[in-house]
Amino acid sequence: MRIGLLITARLKSSRLPFKLLRDLNGYSIIEHVINRSKHLYGADEIVLCTSTNPQDKPLVDVAKNNDIFYYLGSEEDVLKRLLDAAIFFNYDYVICITGENPLYSIEYANQIIDKVKREKPDFITIEGLPIGCAVYALNVKALKTICEIKQEVDTEIWGPLFNRPEIFNIQKIEADSFFTRPQLRLTNDYPEDFHLMSKIFNNFPCKSTPSLHSALEILDENPELLQLNSMRVQASLDDETINRINSFFIENHDRIIDLKNKIYNNDI
Repeated sequence: MRIGLLITARLKSSRLPFKLLRDLNGYSIIEHVINRSKHLYGADEIVLCTSTNPQDKPLVDVAKNNDIFYYLGSEEDVLKRLLDAAIFFNYDYVICITGENPLYSIEYANQIIDKVKREKPDFITIEGLPIGCAVYALNVKALKTICEIKQEVDTEIWGPLFNRPEIFNIQKIEADSFFTRPQLRLTNDYPEDFHLMSKIFNNFPCKSTPSLHSALEILDENPELLQLNSMRVQASLDDETINRINSFFIENHDRIIDLKNKIYNNDI
């Protein structure tokens, strides 16, 4: 079984321009994500998945300078970019890591890889972690199934396409009570998020890779920091889009199952 760690990253953000290249205690945000990925075990390669847009060329340079692979794919269709990268590198499973999350949980990411190897599900999620601290595992055949049938082109938010127990074998890992803080934002969508992240990282030695546990301890000791980005809300799909996706799966259930079976049996 081949497993790839795929870091999705682009430089198109308007809320926090070129955020992935911003310095965070000695490394850029994207370099922190790469460094965390080097602490994961059981995967074959780390691949930075960015787009063919020339604007994203600095990310290619980051990948080269940090001795990892890179892949250039679709600008808007994140799932197609992931699938094309998975096919190119011949992966059976991909661990999906978001490039703006420099505190994602190394511990739980390793648990996901272990679960992939033991149980081979289609989709694994972690429930309860702060926003920006989870990664996800996808069976590449499940990814191919969705890319074959989906109507959505902008798939930056793709969870509702896979969280389909009527179609896929979905497994969840429950975060321990200390880590269960689903309303806490530890990502970098807005300037306020980056301000909080900087405050956290400045408590650690320059260029270090703090654990999520240590970062949460800092916040427990300094609860006033939580106000820095408390007014920001995580982006999500609107009700109309969710309803459209739900209706599509209901109306096309049998066709999707048939397609899935063909892909899983290597008939397509």
